[in-house]
Amino acid sequence: MKKEFVKLGFLIDRNIKCYFKDKFLFFVSLITPMILLVLFVTFLRASYISSFEGIFTQFGVTIESSLTEGLAGAWLLSSILAVCSVTVAVCSNAVMIQDKIEGAYNDFIVSPVKRTTVSISYFISNFVVTFIVMFSVLIIGFIYLGIVGMHISFGDAMLILLDMIIGVLFGTLLSGVIESFISSQGALSAVSTLVSSMYGFICGAYMPLSQFSEGIRNLICFLPGTYSVGILRKHFMSGYVTELGKAGLPEMGQKAVMDAFDGNLYVFDTAVPLWAMYAILLGTCAVLLVGYILIVVLSSKHHGSKKDASVKA
Repeated sequence: MKKEFVKLGFLIDRNIKCYFKDKFLFFVSLITPMILLVLFVTFLRASYISSFEGIFTQFGVTIESSLTEGLAGAWLLSSILAVCSVTVAVCSNAVMIQDKIEGAYNDFIVSPVKRTTVSISYFISNFVVTFIVMFSVLIIGFIYLGIVGMHISFGDAMLILLDMIIGVLFGTLLSGVIESFISSQGALSAVSTLVSSMYGFICGAYMPLSQFSEGIRNLICFLPGTYSVGILRKHFMSGYVTELGKAGLPEMGQKAVMDAFDGNLYVFDTAVPLWAMYAILLGTCAVLLVGYILIVVLSSKHHGSKKDASVKA
């Protein structure tokens, strides 16, 4: 058992080094956060600020620009973290696909290393790599918020870190299940492109759910990724909304801000409590984990039977 843990450690270290050594793969992983940042700076920033100011005007309140800028930035950062926890995981898991294509995976299988150990090493290394990238994005985001106006308490910052870890876990498990069935560069490129281009829309990260029709809004709320966005929104925005209250915005105005920008989520006009968001997201992670384990076990048995048949032949 101890030897197997040593082998696992070597494989995890090797997978992480392979990812960061491949500069193109690292660049592809960062495409989504880069696109979101460019979109925010060039197009969305002014739109978000205008929407916030429209709510303030309805309640006859004037809010200083630094608070509005910080609120818009916090909303964007929650979007980036929620989306990229999945898109980066899909891209960084490409190490496993490349091993299949180049034959390194087959070399591992015929070596004195259990197939389950190899699969676990891919999962853990993918989680570590994705977390490193996302933590870097989080630090850069906090630096930006510190410049324009930081109103996130230490407690909320720790909850944001927890939310990000859960999001990374969700993304790692999802990519592990999906990419277990991929063994070609073309299929990997197709999946990566599809996830990078569509995931942000179907989880409500690119634009507030309040701007969708009621039917689409309810449909999106049946997707677990929506709640990864929701818990991040809640903790990123709560400190800013509290400051808005101190600046004179009444409780109805604070609720209007949270409702309009997904700080509060509703399914069929019923508010989804924070604990339910965590339960849905963690429950989905549990289901994906079971699915991933089944895939690894069944695949190991299939490979073992083929190996026995070849030996007998």
